[in-house]
Parts: sequence; C-alpha cells; structure tokens
Amino acid sequence: MKAFFEARFRLVGLAVSLAAVLGLASVPGTGVHATAADDGGRWIATWGASPQAATPADLAVVPGDVSAAGFTNQTVRNIVFTSVGGDALRLRLTNSFGSQPVTFDEVDVGVVASGAALVAGSSQAVRFGGRASVTIAPGAEALSDPVRIEVGPLQELAISLFSAGATGPATYHFNANQANYVASGDAAADATGAPYTTTSAAWYFVDGVDVLSRPPDRAAIVALGDSITDGFASTVGANHRWPNFLARRILAGPPGHADSVVDEGISGNRVLNNSPCFGVDVQARLDRDVLTQTGAGFVILLEGINDIGFSQLPNTGCSVPNTDVSADQIIAGYEQVIAQVHARGLKIFGGTLTPFGGAFYYSAAGEAKRETVNAFTRTSGAFDGVIDFDRALQDPANPLQMLAAYDSGDHLHPNDAGYQAMANAVNLSLFRP
Repeated sequence: MKAFFEARFRLVGLAVSLAAVLGLASVPGTGVHATAADDGGRWIATWGASPQAATPADLAVVPGDVSAAGFTNQTVRNIVFTSVGGDALRLRLTNSFGSQPVTFDEVDVGVVASGAALVAGSSQAVRFGGRASVTIAPGAEALSDPVRIEVGPLQELAISLFSAGATGPATYHFNANQANYVASGDAAADATGAPYTTTSAAWYFVDGVDVLSRPPDRAAIVALGDSITDGFASTVGANHRWPNFLARRILAGPPGHADSVVDEGISGNRVLNNSPCFGVDVQARLDRDVLTQTGAGFVILLEGINDIGFSQLPNTGCSVPNTDVSADQIIAGYEQVIAQVHARGLKIFGGTLTPFGGAFYYSAAGEAKRETVNAFTRTSGAFDGVIDFDRALQDPANPLQMLAAYDSGDHLHPNDAGYQAMANAVNLSLFRP
C-alpha cells in the first residue's frame, strides 16, 4: 500500500470580527447545527477536510510529509475550494490529534490568484474572540470570529497559519489533491506568494470553512467516504473530485436544492478499523466530520471497499490491522451510521461500492462481499435513498470492472471523467429542502 501511494504522488510531482455587527444566535434550522444572523443570513459549511493524526515518519505515504515533525517558525498556506459562496466566512482550525497545545500567532485568509499568490487586497486577518492569536488544546478545535470577505461559489481561498513556536505532530489531511505551500517565518499576510518556496500535498490544521449565506433554506450535503470521495487520482489542483462536480451541478440549477457540498473523504479509510496512515474509522469520526457540520441536512455514504480489500494485504505498515471483515459486519457498521445520522434529524443516502476488478487488492471473495453490501444498499430500505455509483462506473461488458474511459489506470480509482460520471449519477431531487 505504501509503495502504491508513493508511486501515485510521484507521478503528480507534488512535492475584522462581525460578531457584534451580525448579532449571531443559534436557532433551529435545516440542519441540526445551522445558525442564523438577525439580518436573515445563515451560516453553512462550504468546505471541509477530515482531520487525521500525523503519520509516523517511517510510514509516510506522501513524499515530503512533515506531519510527524510539525512546524516551527513557519507559515502553512492551505488552498481550499468552496462550494457555495457568502458575505462572510469563519474558519474551523483543528488540533484534534495533537499531542500538545498548538499556538497560531497569526491567521489570514485571502482569495487565490494563482499558486501561493493572492488577489491584491483580498487578504484579511482572522480573529479568535477578538484576538490575533489562538492556542488550541490537544484534541480540540477552534472556531474563528466571522471575517467580512466576499466569498464566491467555486472559489479558491488561501488559509495561512503562522506558528512561531513548535507545533508538535500536526493534525492534517494527507491527500489534498492540491498543492499547498510552506514559508519560513511569518508570511501569513504576504500576497505575492514569493516566500512560499516549499510545496506540500497535504492540508495542515484546517478542518472547515463556513460562509454566511443569504437564502435561509440552504443545507449542506456531507460526502462521507474513502479515497474515491477524497478524489484520489483526479487531476491535482483541478478540483475534480466527485463532490466538486456535484457542487457544480447543483449551483448550475435548477434552483430549490441544497447547494453546499462538503467533502469528508479520507484516502484508505474504512468503516470498521482505524489505520496508522488512513485515519480513524467512519464510526469514530462521524460526530466530528458529519454530525457537527454547520447546516448539514444530508449525508452521502460511500465506504467499505477498503474494509474488503485490506484483508488481501500483508498485516504490516499502513494496512494494520488487515482484519478480514465480513459483509454482514460492514452492513452492521452502515446500520449504526444510519441510526446516528437519523437521530440528528438528517437524511442519509447510500452509495453503492464501485467496481474494483483488476485492482491490486481484488479477490473473488472480496467481490462477493462487495455484491452483498451493494444488495443491502439497494434493497434494504435502510437508507433514505440510493445513489448507484457502481452502475455509473461499471463496464457493461464486464460489470466487475470499471469502464476503461473512467479508469485512472489502477482499476480502483476513477479518473476525472469517472468522477464526473459519479456526480452525474446523483439525483438532485434527493436534496430538496
């Protein structure tokens, strides 16, 4: 598995507060955690990335991964891609898996021009309780004050975090499918991008972005999954993950549907087991990654292929533990996720597991499990609806395999066209407020 991920990343060459003005207050809304302003706006999540613990240095799957060492007197510039826009934003920073408090002495946000450079005049200082700096305890997160900045839909933003002291092991998201940047010293407010001489394939210390949106009935769709939701093997920097394509479809109309899409996929992730490289399992991260998303109304679950495939791998390194789980155990995991999502008043749609014939961890026994899990998703009625990603990607002449035109080449992950096909398979009428 380590060699597989290293080869992939080598190929792509990745080395002023509004609180008093808006009078924010918590109110019931479309999602459990929706909040509204007294002028009719509503906070809603527009971007997210599931946090992961730092990967042990000897298991790092991304060239140049510095998560284990962390940062000292450096600025990390994370490039993120919105779904819906708004009149203001707030950031959620994370130290969820940190071993010590981490202090950010300056945090800035701006609109990306290109690379690490920002649109002139767009950079804004971010405050936390009116302060320029914030210290986040181990295991905790921090929500910023609102920042007055016009956020466009489908727009790239730069979130720059400067820490003068040592952060310790960094909570991060290892597969950003996006070039991010690191500078020495405090370059948080720099608009030129010149100090950012190092690139990174990961997002560090950022968990989510909320925007203040005007239509009061908007709701966020949370895409919960593994590498196929994370957009692995899509074009780096193009924002061609299937949740990105879905956001484009929704924003293009017709009106009347939920129009924010938040991607909470983790490459290599599983329903039932944690991994030292690929994050805690879906059940363990459900509350943080899904149920507390601002304005969440809907969930799309697409996960389980790694639970099936990992049992074919050596029980070492990133594949630990390679527990040989049954289809019934995966289904029981689904049922628990469904129960918790429903208990929060959200709807959840099941995505069928996509074909993996010819993949490095394919087996006939694994295929039988996939078909059993997909039969449950399609026919049990446990989900509020079904999105048949399997049929959207399969080769009609050989349904066990992905159509060649949609295959990235590894017979497991779609290419850009395949991710577009997945988004096209989603019935938008599922998301009426």
